[in-house]
This record gives sequence, structure tokens and C-alpha cells, in this order.
Amino acid sequence: MKVSRRDFIKLSAATAFASGLGLGYFQKSRGVQQNAGEIKTVRSVCSPNCTGACGFDALVYNGRIETLTQAADYPEPEYNPRGCLRGQSMMNLIYGPDRLKRPLIRVGKRGEGKFKAVSWDEALDYVADRLADIMKRHGPESVAISIQVPGTGYVHKGAMMRLASMFGWSALHGYTMNGDLPAFWSQTFGVQTEEFESLEWTNSKYIAIFGSNIMVTRLPDAKFVNIAAERGAKVVVVDPNFSPTAAKADEWVQINPSTDSAFALAIAREIIENRLYDEEFIKTYTDMPLLVRMDTQKRLMAKEVKELEEIAGKLNVPEYRDVFVVYDVNEGFKPVNPETLERDFEPAIEGEFEVELVDGKRVKVKPVFQLLKEEVQKYTPEKVAEIITPPNRNKGEYVDMIKRLAFEMATVKPLHIIYGASNYQWYHGDLKGRALALIVALTGNLGKSGAGISTYAGQFKIRWPLGAWWSFKGRKNKWVTYLLWMNKEYRQSEEFKKYNRETPYPKNDVKAFLFGWNNPFDQHNMANRMIEYAENGDLELIVAIDFQMTTSCKWADVVLPGVAWYEKYELTATILHPYVQLQQPAIEPLFECMPEIWIFKELAKRLVQKWNDEELKSSISEFYPDPELFDEEERARKDGTWSFRLARNIAHKASLKAVELMLKTGGELVEGITLEKLLKGPVRLNLPTPNKRQIPFWEQINLKKPFPPQSYPVPLQKTARFVKSGRIEFYKEEDVFIDLGETLPVHKDPFVDTEYRLNPEAKRKYRYFYITRNALYRVHSTHSNNITMLELQDFRPRVWLHPITAKENGIAEGDLVEVYNDRGRVYGYAVLDEGLHPSVIIFEQGWWSRYLRGTSYNSLTFPWIKPTHIVYFVPGIWEPTTAWNEVACAVRKVEV
Repeated sequence: MKVSRRDFIKLSAATAFASGLGLGYFQKSRGVQQNAGEIKTVRSVCSPNCTGACGFDALVYNGRIETLTQAADYPEPEYNPRGCLRGQSMMNLIYGPDRLKRPLIRVGKRGEGKFKAVSWDEALDYVADRLADIMKRHGPESVAISIQVPGTGYVHKGAMMRLASMFGWSALHGYTMNGDLPAFWSQTFGVQTEEFESLEWTNSKYIAIFGSNIMVTRLPDAKFVNIAAERGAKVVVVDPNFSPTAAKADEWVQINPSTDSAFALAIAREIIENRLYDEEFIKTYTDMPLLVRMDTQKRLMAKEVKELEEIAGKLNVPEYRDVFVVYDVNEGFKPVNPETLERDFEPAIEGEFEVELVDGKRVKVKPVFQLLKEEVQKYTPEKVAEIITPPNRNKGEYVDMIKRLAFEMATVKPLHIIYGASNYQWYHGDLKGRALALIVALTGNLGKSGAGISTYAGQFKIRWPLGAWWSFKGRKNKWVTYLLWMNKEYRQSEEFKKYNRETPYPKNDVKAFLFGWNNPFDQHNMANRMIEYAENGDLELIVAIDFQMTTSCKWADVVLPGVAWYEKYELTATILHPYVQLQQPAIEPLFECMPEIWIFKELAKRLVQKWNDEELKSSISEFYPDPELFDEEERARKDGTWSFRLARNIAHKASLKAVELMLKTGGELVEGITLEKLLKGPVRLNLPTPNKRQIPFWEQINLKKPFPPQSYPVPLQKTARFVKSGRIEFYKEEDVFIDLGETLPVHKDPFVDTEYRLNPEAKRKYRYFYITRNALYRVHSTHSNNITMLELQDFRPRVWLHPITAKENGIAEGDLVEVYNDRGRVYGYAVLDEGLHPSVIIFEQGWWSRYLRGTSYNSLTFPWIKPTHIVYFVPGIWEPTTAWNEVACAVRKVEV
């Protein structure tokens, strides 16, 4: 018998599977004979919301995925291999007991989990009838959708957005539902976020990590921190709790919870006092030379100055910019063109000046840098040591440590600060981010290889314009901020009316909720509030689209079975590496599960018949990017040749057409990237940087383009108004910042403006910080039902606490404990960890309630909304972020 090398490998693989799993497994699960199978390998992408976007090879035997292996085909060998055990064990979800098989309609109470299986036509007709009725009674905007973050897939999530734009539904951004939006980015830089690709970590000489546990939450990229250390970089972790990342660091600095802003401002003070700052950088790229009026606390505008009024009137600048003023040491007061960072002035950054206004009034003005210098005097090492030093630690050592780290961060370059979600998911998380950004700006560590500040939280970022697919015939999406939905008390407050009058919200509230790819009734902050809306009837219709029966599906009225990411075509991108990748179906969708693009097309087809919009009725075939594909399936229905396989194949073709459309209309960043190239493997975005590396603000620093760079898909003018000077802004002059005393970065203690304000008794009753951290075993709540991951945890949720805390509360290792406050409770088994701060209690997020004795770790949280987080509402860019960790709690042993 002649056997080629390729055939030999196939036969060897088949034999290995048969030996390892047993022939009975194959026959029982497939009903096939031993030698009847076909083996193939399909390259796809693992796409939960973890930022990894790892290429995986699916080895398929007789139409079933047997193994998943890292593809290791990235053009840059440093990125190979990528993947983790969660991704490798994805088969447990695809073939697990929670896999959905057919559409379901609820027959019991909401949350009870009682459904009847129905046909697709029955389920879709039911949903369309209910939606049409709600739209007619409450308005289309009362129907809300939520999508998991876009980077995990542009095609099918785009189809949901396309459907919403057709009918004027509201959309909730997955980034804020996950609580991952760092508000300081928009306030300081005018962007959603800007991060290094992980390969750039290796070019840093100093990496300071604040509240990020890279070694656990960024497994495919964690090695780059270690490589940087091997190349001589110093790694410092600042965190209340010892972590696997701290274990790999040169230095772990333990501080009190949520005191990072005080620590950063002490570093900034030392840099300023010792003149270690990069003067040319701050004069050119930041707002520090701009003058501020002492009477109004607003920046001085050129049109207000008597001698500059005429000049200012001749400057042709966009409406989203303002012309501010500096004091030139040679020429006096001078207007600053916000449309360029080229400098034709030599500004004074210290001192006080008097200027005559157009109305003849004379006012005092100071540069932002002068105000900053005065502000940081409050943050001496001695005073800050009092704030940040944990109990039983030596405050004197912290004084010396602050001075030493300030000198190191100012002089060892490039400096890269990594700011983690567990650190900014607080009420005052924006203040921390502004203070940390101050360090990299003062030292000139921006726009250069290895130098900058980064936040990594989810595959949230849209990497190029997608509107050609994401909106139907140019109809715009209507966005609503998630926390306004959850916090009806804030919507009715005087604070909201004062500062946020223009923030959109449905007139008649949200009455119908369609969600896909997420688990909002269990995972998201204030899941209990969402359950309340379901139980009391505020939500009249709940529709879930998923491929498995999550806990949220049990709260739905209708469950529509979608597909896993090895059963469809999809386009993915992430922030941790700038590669565009194509998911490819390794297997046929199981049972009656259908690609989501098909589900939304079918809903659109039914709804246009019930909704009075002649344009939609006449153009419904254009829901698919190629109308012929829509018509092909309709012809098959009429002539009786329709089948699941035919509809899926057409949906696959439509998905690929959507990919081609997004690449064709995506502009320079994807120019030259084609479907044919993506079928062969990952392709790097056309970034305008050396070697196409992802370096934040490279164009601004090196080409003198004004801030901000564009945050897709939002037009530049929408975000440029955040930084009207065209520069990095540390001084915020909007009324809310003035009223709250936050025009410059400051430190504010946790709980004072939240828990203690809401309930003064909380300070006495609830003495601990409740931190919900990301887990090694899940991506948010994905993989909570993965048998491999559950076995590694002994099927037990844990509560981590310091031995001192345990002793105070009569708790021993392994005890079942209850963490609680006035709002809710959660159960877990005690783990005593001396590396924790004594004031901190940790629960790992993502556990489904069925593993928590029916409780929810989210029941303790509250949807705090800080008004500075919503000065400008731009979805997923400037809107309130979830303050997961702004929670006070107590703990006690459960007597079983």
C-alpha cells in the first residue's frame, strides 16, 4: 500500500483518537464505522471578550471537532503561539449539555427555565408580533438591543446593529455593560482608548502596572512582560493585593485600596519639584501652557482678550475647537491654533499675569502648569504616605519609596504604565487615570516605541469604519447608556438634570430587550436590577440569542439558538495585536442552530410587514449585503426546496459578502486587505507607524497632528470637542469639573461620595472592600459551565480574604461564607491569603448563579453614575463606566 506523508499523518491522528477515546465513543457519538471518517483542519479564531483573538486550528473528524490547537501562523514569530486552556477546551461548550437545539418559547414564570420547543417560523413570528405591538404603543426606541463588544465579531454583531438602525431601536454598548470603559481617556486625550500592541511591551525599559493582573487575564501576551524583564526592563506592580503578576515583578508596592491617584500625584509632585519633567514636550503637546482665568476658572479664550479679538476672528477653526491663549515670553499674550501642534511661540508655564478683556475688565490668569504645580503641593510624600500605606507597614519606608520611584519613572525611558480595569472600575476611576496619565505626559513618554499608558479590557475597539454594514441605508443607530437604564433614580435626580440634559433616553423607557453573545442577567453589573425589571413587568419582552442555555436565557420569553464561533464566518480584531482575522466554520451548525445574520434577517423580513415604512418594505432584500442571496432563499421557500443546510450556506455567503463590504469601505487602515488574503491567515492593519506597529499617538507626537486621533466609528468632530485645544488636556473646564473641584487631577477617598452618602451607617456596618476580579478560568461568564474549567476549581466558588480578616469574623480555611451588604449576598468557600490587603474581600466574577446557591455576586453592587463620566454622551467612548468595585461589604461564616 502506498501511503503519502500527508495520508500517514491523517491515519496516525485517527488512530490516536481511536486509542485515546475508544472506538465506542466514535460509534456512539456519530454512528459511523472506524474507517469511514474524514479528517480536516480548519483555521479559525477564538473570540470571547478576552482581548486575545487567538488563531486556532480545529481538527475535525467526521464533522466533529476533536481538538483545538494554536494556529501559530502569525507573520511575526513573537506572536506564536497564542491561546489558553479555555480556548482549547471550547468543545465542552459546543458539545456540552447546555447547548441549545431548537427555538424556545417560555411557558413557565420568567427565570423558572420552563420552555417549549417550537419551529423557527413560530418563534420568529411570535417575536415580530410582540415587537411590532411594543413599537406601536411605546415607540421604536423602547426596543433596546445589546451586543457583546464589537471586536469579537464585526459581521453578526453588525447584523444586529443593522436591524436596530432599520427600525430606530435603542442600542446599549457592550463596553459599558461590561464596566470596562476607562473614562479618563476621553477626558484627557479625547479618545475611546489607545493601547500598545503587546509586542511593544518588550521595547519598554520601565513597566509600571497599576491594578492589572496580566499573568492571569492576558495569558497569550503575558510572556512579553517577561521578555521585557529579560531585556533589562524594570517591572513594578502597584496593587493592594499580591498577584501572579506581582510575583513576576521586580517590585511589588502594596497600597491601600483605591488610593492610586494620591500615589500618582505624589510621583508627579516629585517630578515637578525636581525639574525632572520634559519641558519641551509639555509645552508642545499638552494644555499646560494655556492660560486659565482666576475669576471664572475657565480657560482664557482669544476672542475675550482685547488685543487678540481681531486676530482670533480671522482664525478659521472648526466649531468643535476653541482658540485659547498663552503668554509668550517674547511677544506677550498670543492665540494658539488648535489645528496644529507646530509651535510658533515660547510660552511661559509658570507665573501669574493680568490681561485686559474686550469689555475693559482686567483679570488674573495662570498657566495650567502653574495651577498644577500649586495643586500637587498637597501631595507631599509624607502626606501621601499617610493615605496609601497599609496597616502594619512603615510609613517612613513609603516616603522614601515614593521619592525613589518618581526619580526612576522620570529618568528610565521608555516608561510604560499599564492601568487595569480593577483599578478604574471605581466611582473616581477617572481621577486615577488622569493622575497616572500625568506621569507619562510630564516625562514625555508618549508617541514613542515602548512609551505610553495602556488599558486592556475586552475586544471592544472598532478598528476602522464599519458603517456600510452596521447601518441600513444610512439610518443612524440610537444609543442609550446602560447605567441610565439600570439607575432610574439618577435619571430623576437634580444632578442629572443639571449636567446631562442632552443625554438621550427613551421617552417611555425600555420595554423590550434583545441581547446576544452575553449573559446580562448574570454577568453584568446590576443584573439584579435587570431581574427586577423582568419580574415586575417593566420589560414586556425579552429575547435571547445564544448557542447555549445561559442563566440569562432562562429569563427570556423567547430563546433563539445562534451558533458558536467554529460554526460561522466572522471578521475579528482586537487591541492586543493589530491583526485582522477571519473565523471560518469548522463544522456545520448543530441541531437547528442558525447563524445570527440569518436570525436578524428573518426578524427584519417579518417586521417590515407589520411596520408602516414603505422604504423598508421595498428594500428588505438589501438586508443581506447581496440582495440576490435574500431572494435566493425566498425562491427556495416558494418552490419547496428550502432546508437548514441551504439557508446556512446562504447565510455563510452573506457573511463573506459583509466581510468584503467592510474591507472595501474601510479606508486606509484596511486598504489592500482582501478576503482572499484573510482566508490564508491573519493580516496586519495598515497603521501609519514604523513597521505598522501599534504605538498610541504616534502621529500626534511625530507628525504634529492635533489631538485626538479618531475613535471609530464616531466622526472626529464628535470626539475632538472633548479636547477643544487640540492638545492633551489635564485641565477640564466644564461646569461639573469646576463644581466638584476636579478641574485638575486630585485624589478623593472611596465610598465617601457613594456608599456613605447613600447610607451613613454603611461605614460602620460594612468595613471591607468587595472586589470582583477577573478569573483564570472564565472570560467574564463564558466558560462558567466548561467542565474542564470547573474541575480545575473543584466546582467551588471561592472567597479570598486575609487571615486577619478571617480571624476577626471567626472564619477558617475552607468554610462556607457569605459576603453581604444591604443590597444582596453571595456564597463561596474561604481561601486565606496573606498577600491580600486586610480590608479587601475578593470574589471572582463570572460564576453563574446556579453554582452560587441561587445568589449573585452582582447583587451587592450599585449602578453609581458620576456626572463627570457623562458630560458628553458618545456611546462606548464618553459615558458612565460601571463602578464594579465601589462596594462596601461584610462577611460571615455560614452555619450549614
